Amino acid sequence: MKISNIAVAVLIVAVVLIIILPIPSFVLDVLLAVNISIAVVILLNVVYTKDALQLSIFPSLLLLTTLYRLSLNITAAKLILGEGHAGGVIAGFGSFVAGGNLVVGFIIFLIIMIVQFMVITKGSERVAEVAARFTLDAMPGKQMAIDADLNSGLINDAEAKERRKTIQKEADFYGAMDGASKFVKGDAIAGIIITVINILGGLAFGILMRGEDLTTALNNYTILTIGDGLVSQIPALLISTATGIIVTRAGSDDDLSDVLLKQVFSNPRVLYISSVMCFALAFFLPPIPFVTLAVILAFVGYSMSKQLKAAQAQEEVQVQESEVEEIRKPENVISLLQVDPIELEFGYGIIPLADVNQGGDLLDRVVMIRRQLALELGMIVPIIRLRDNIQLVPNEYVIKIKGVEVSKGELMLDHFMAMNPGVAEEDMDGIQTVEPAFGLPAVWISESQRDRAEMLGYTVVDPPSIIATHLTETIKRYAHDLTGRQEVQTLIDNIKQSYPAIVEELVPKVMTIGEIQKVIANLLKEGVCIRDMVTILETLADYAPVTHDSDILTEYVRQALGRAISKRFIGDSKSSVITLDPQLEQVIMDSLQRTEHGSYLNLEPSISNTIIGSLSRQVQRLMELGQQPIVLASPVVRLYFKRLTDQVIPGLVVLSYNELDPSIEVQSVGTVSI
Repeated sequence: MKISNIAVAVLIVAVVLIIILPIPSFVLDVLLAVNISIAVVILLNVVYTKDALQLSIFPSLLLLTTLYRLSLNITAAKLILGEGHAGGVIAGFGSFVAGGNLVVGFIIFLIIMIVQFMVITKGSERVAEVAARFTLDAMPGKQMAIDADLNSGLINDAEAKERRKTIQKEADFYGAMDGASKFVKGDAIAGIIITVINILGGLAFGILMRGEDLTTALNNYTILTIGDGLVSQIPALLISTATGIIVTRAGSDDDLSDVLLKQVFSNPRVLYISSVMCFALAFFLPPIPFVTLAVILAFVGYSMSKQLKAAQAQEEVQVQESEVEEIRKPENVISLLQVDPIELEFGYGIIPLADVNQGGDLLDRVVMIRRQLALELGMIVPIIRLRDNIQLVPNEYVIKIKGVEVSKGELMLDHFMAMNPGVAEEDMDGIQTVEPAFGLPAVWISESQRDRAEMLGYTVVDPPSIIATHLTETIKRYAHDLTGRQEVQTLIDNIKQSYPAIVEELVPKVMTIGEIQKVIANLLKEGVCIRDMVTILETLADYAPVTHDSDILTEYVRQALGRAISKRFIGDSKSSVITLDPQLEQVIMDSLQRTEHGSYLNLEPSISNTIIGSLSRQVQRLMELGQQPIVLASPVVRLYFKRLTDQVIPGLVVLSYNELDPSIEVQSVGTVSI
């Protein structure tokens, strides 16, 4: 064990033993001197502390010093009552304060007791109670602010963790101070009771047991009681003051002396006005003190004015020098090379939607988007940067993926967007527009028209929901680009905690992270959820020893995830689908060109146009019936047919027969042929 650990435990036990063991008066003098020194050290530490959490041990320290002070009070009371003296420190304090007049000494002692109990102790207790309550009430808001800063990229995960830890420490500290302040109050009450006992008990012992006359006993025991009270109450007053200072510290990173100088004497105008008032009072009151103060205040104000002007000039020079120096640095270009995965830029008119102080909830919606996509696709959405861009139209926003603009939209903040889902028969009056996420026809309506539009069957959304939906769909569309090797490594590390055998078998013996990333990207590109990473990795571990073709491995994984794919894209137990003519599938298989880097489809343009035309007619037919177009193909053909149609009909769902859940019944309503 460390010596410090043993020493602290021994000191705590020794404080308790002081109450029980007989302590000589000369030892009591030393202990009382230590008590005063400790109080001064604690007060000075509090004054020069920049943050209350730097003295997080203060509540425990308050308890120990209170216990130590009470043990000395009890020991002194035993000596006063038992021997009629309690050492030189107590007698010296009593004689010095009393000054030969017991009445004056007793009144001064009472005044100190009243100040200690009624002013400082009561005030510190109330401030500690309010600080604890407000700190606990503010915790949820501070946690949300940290989450918002984390999602907007202002801080990283380590900084967010440290800030959450600090918030928890603040709550624990002020909660402990709320309870510890009761020790100070109890100490003050105990001091009053011990004082009364010392005087009354001392008179009784002196007159009855020692045979002293009333005047001698009163003089002796009153001086000793006053001395004992002062010796205990002065350190108590110092520690009570320290308690009040530490619980009233707020909103500053400097120590108390710096804060006083900066905040009280930092405005020359205030000092000049105070100087004029003191000079005016000198005509009605004793002039010397007020004139002196007026001159001092005027001189300090003049000195502060010169310092502020010099500091301002120096600051301007430093800013200019730092800007020039920053431009000259060769490494300052490095920060410009950083490309954010996802950026949402908006004009100044949309700033209220992202400003929490103006009631905007866009930051909270960004948090929910990341959670939603984690559940829906199983992907890790990178930090989404929110930036205002004065170069944009005021109500315009732009979505960028890896620094490249991929989508944009324009809002009307005081309007709602109404879309006809196909059931509303009556048209709405408003400004015609297009819904940015899905390209559907819509109309901007005023808030007064909202209830009527909803009654007619329109889908009505507000501007923040439009941005959130557009951002969500854009991230889905580019999910395969946003999931790189680092994100896949994070997913694998997460699985490794629960399923280490799968990961150790697959990585890096059979597949590299890059090869797994290609399979994951293929799945995300077609909207397949990758939350079931265990099944994905097990399938890759089964088939990767046979082939390293990422396209073929993707098809194997899709078959293993068949139930989830069927549930996502079909849902019902019965569904209408489009199938491929066997002759067409044979043509596609014959047109496959295999290389060492993979396979690709090599069709003549005329055949490709014929296939696309036939597919377009079948898709149009299903869409007119209000059904989602789904194409079924054989496992070998599925991937290549999907790539053939991506350029013309993006988002078309193409499934293989092996991916269908056996419980699902499908009916072919059309065939693509050549």
